[in-house]
Amino acid sequence: MPPSLAPGAVVGITCPSGYVAASRVAHAITVLQQWGYRVQVGKTVGNEHHYFAGTDADRLADLQAMLDDPSIDAILMGRGGYGMSRIIDQLDFTAFLQRPKWVCGFSDITVLHSHLHAQYGIATLHSPMCGAFKPDTETADYILSLQKALCGHALQYPTMPHPLNRTGHAQGVLTGGNLAILAHLTGSQSEVDTTGKILFIEDISEYLYAADRLLMNLKRAGKLHGLAGLVVGSFTDMQDTERPFGQTIEEIVADKVCEYNYPVCFGLQAGHQEVNFTLTLGAVHHLQVGPAGSMLSLVR
Repeated sequence: MPPSLAPGAVVGITCPSGYVAASRVAHAITVLQQWGYRVQVGKTVGNEHHYFAGTDADRLADLQAMLDDPSIDAILMGRGGYGMSRIIDQLDFTAFLQRPKWVCGFSDITVLHSHLHAQYGIATLHSPMCGAFKPDTETADYILSLQKALCGHALQYPTMPHPLNRTGHAQGVLTGGNLAILAHLTGSQSEVDTTGKILFIEDISEYLYAADRLLMNLKRAGKLHGLAGLVVGSFTDMQDTERPFGQTIEEIVADKVCEYNYPVCFGLQAGHQEVNFTLTLGAVHHLQVGPAGSMLSLVR
């Protein structure tokens, strides 16, 4: 676990994947400063090269500088999109391992989360990124959950009952993130290790048949066998083909794990939606799923 942030800590902002306008980052800077942190803005913020926030070399250099800089205590990503997997194998984590710091983001940043967990066992924060910070959201619980996580609070995440929940309780390291990225990483050095862990998944704008295929990829790779538990976050703006697939996304997920006996929780408020609570991936959590609802709790 990287150390918690104290007042005066430095938060770096970089964009290792898709382009983001500097204007979308401006309010995040203001809020981080209100929280008592100093902010160091990377060269990739507002930079653009076609789809990306600069060339691969630009984005690699900016992220590498922040990983190496001992004065930076946490790194918040400007946005996700795509691009992290193009540079992950060129990153040098030597200095980072001497002084780990919080890496914060989600979506395409799942590549970096999974790599740090698989290769080095370092916890990271699956969290809102800069675009989520707006004047009308800065005091929202899900935005403040990032502040609490950075400060070392033991967070809890209640969810409502769901008809496809599977009751039970489990304890294990929380891992996972974006479903498409987790499937994309199969067979790589960044491949997620799920054995004995609580797996969290979420996604956006996938066709239902494609989500079924992604889950089949994880299942065939052994990633759904031997879990301690499964937590399903938001699957936003899912699409269907002209000939309907025949199952909802929740039914698709439940079908893929029906032969296993670990607890399954649907409806965690994290992922590609406005309400996106911060999760401490790579840290031990307790999952309790019952008829009245579920609770995922960080174990300190």
